[in-house]
Amino acid sequence: MLERRPPTPGLPTAFADGSEADDVPFGALQPSVGIRDWLLGEGARLQKAEDMLSGLAERLIAVGVPVDRASTAIDTLHSEYAGVGRVWTRDGGTSVRLFPHGSRSQEAYLNSPFHTVHETGEWLILDVAKTPDDAYAIIPDLKAGGYTHYVVAPLFFTNGTKNGITFATRAPEGFRDNDIAILRFVMPALAAVVEMRVLNKQLDHVLRLYVGDEPHRAILAGDIRRGQVTRIRSAILFADMRDYTRTSADMTPEEAVGLLNVFFDCLVPPIEREGGEVLKYLGDGLLAIFRESGDDLGGAAKGALTAAQNALAALDEANALHQFSVPVAAGIALHHGEAAYGNVGSGSRLDFTVIGRDVNLASRLARLNRQLGEPLLMSKPFVDFLWGDPIPLGEHVLDGFREPMPVFRPKFLRPRATN
Repeated sequence: MLERRPPTPGLPTAFADGSEADDVPFGALQPSVGIRDWLLGEGARLQKAEDMLSGLAERLIAVGVPVDRASTAIDTLHSEYAGVGRVWTRDGGTSVRLFPHGSRSQEAYLNSPFHTVHETGEWLILDVAKTPDDAYAIIPDLKAGGYTHYVVAPLFFTNGTKNGITFATRAPEGFRDNDIAILRFVMPALAAVVEMRVLNKQLDHVLRLYVGDEPHRAILAGDIRRGQVTRIRSAILFADMRDYTRTSADMTPEEAVGLLNVFFDCLVPPIEREGGEVLKYLGDGLLAIFRESGDDLGGAAKGALTAAQNALAALDEANALHQFSVPVAAGIALHHGEAAYGNVGSGSRLDFTVIGRDVNLASRLARLNRQLGEPLLMSKPFVDFLWGDPIPLGEHVLDGFREPMPVFRPKFLRPRATN
């Protein structure tokens, strides 16, 4: 077996100086270059990472490397999970597993071969039959699957994150020296492509997470100059928690954050189910829009109303289940008009924020919830897009607007069941 080369501390796996080709058999060098070029070209552009993993395995098999199983473990920057694992097998295709945040995932990592290669910086090459079952949790599964040889390689990214890839074979003789040499040859290109894909995915997720779907697309499209404005006709939903200041006055910051998260867990899923987009969290409130779609001008208003009604129902259920330490109520206002995204700020610090007369009107309308004792209010421009007969609550002067606005509440506070 080839000797494992000592790592250069801190060196990214994508670094290549040409020496990785030294041990590749002459007849296998050109096909190996073909795999490298595929990774840097077509493989880098594939939509799904699992397709790249299966494509790599198939090309390794084509040049004679007896890969029967391949897997990756990739660190992620995601709000809902800490990492993602992908496993390809020759007879089962590719599967994906998400690793949640928390101690269980950390404990599993510390007992995995990935932790070993991250600590040593070296490849781990195991004769499966000679490896004790308690060496790593994966070993009994490999033995049960008939695998004979197992290779674990670290993937160190240029930003310092630690990831990894494994290969296993059922070949009686295991991986030969030539096979290991080919794997080492393609590893720098693989690491570079995986890092590029991961960083692009992380950028996409983090932008969407913090600024919303449409603004994140605009930013990635290059709309980052100060003063740029995009206008969208939509139904506008503004919601906030009633008495938040009093409710949270005696809470620790951690308790207040927990309160807000449960509150938003009641509001956001109904909004997203109806096609709405949360554009901004505003302390104890949020602003969402429902876009007009083609000629169906009433669809956005109907979706916004259904979302608001279902959000209030979810809040009632959370209160009934004592998910809050104290009863929590919301005020929701619905309006229809133009929402505008604008790049505002100074120097190198900008904010992609939501502005405009109609956005301001929706927020002012929400202030009437308490005054009128109603959890859900609608403006005249909003009800003009609805079928049915909402209940008028008279005309009211909204702060900052000269003309009184006719205000309505829905005839039914909860959506009526349909057969």
